[in-house]
Amino acid sequence: MKLTFAFFFNSILLGVGLAMDAFSVSLANGLNEPRMKRSKMAGIAGIFSVFQFAMPMIGWFCVSSIVQYFRVFEKFIPWIALGLLGYIGGEMLYSGIKNKESGDEAAVGISALLVQGVATSIDALSVGFTIADYRLPEAVLASILIGVVTFFICFAGLMIGKRAGTKLAGKAGILGGVILICIGVEIFVSSMAGR
Repeated sequence: MKLTFAFFFNSILLGVGLAMDAFSVSLANGLNEPRMKRSKMAGIAGIFSVFQFAMPMIGWFCVSSIVQYFRVFEKFIPWIALGLLGYIGGEMLYSGIKNKESGDEAAVGISALLVQGVATSIDALSVGFTIADYRLPEAVLASILIGVVTFFICFAGLMIGKRAGTKLAGKAGILGGVILICIGVEIFVSSMAGR
């Protein structure tokens, strides 16, 4: 396969499409922590971009070598995303209600970010099927482009959420939790409808 304009354009569009769930979660994280520093925002966007890079590569590897096992796992992806985002969203919702009474804001921890990273990128495993005809260098380049696009989209989501969070004050954590739960339900419903 040649590295054409279409290759780069399609990889970037794929990155935009895959980053939408991570964008929404970033928005919720920004809402939840309106005083977040830029270094933490870059770290959060970086975590999401690493997962969005890794999952298509894992999917590509699975298609290339162990496709029969991956197809068995694929039907559980919507359930896993729903469970993970529902759990994190529920915790954020509970924390938002609890902190609304005390006036504190809850910071997003590394364990929650890792769970969010898996939950928002697990559907990117199936991208390995769409890039199955790529050789390893092309698959890596496409995945890098997806990761870079995700970084910038998530950083923008954090900025928007952070600005809105300062205006929403005590309700931001509650709204962030509701958004995460809705994303989990949306991933689940759209995946089940496509079967």
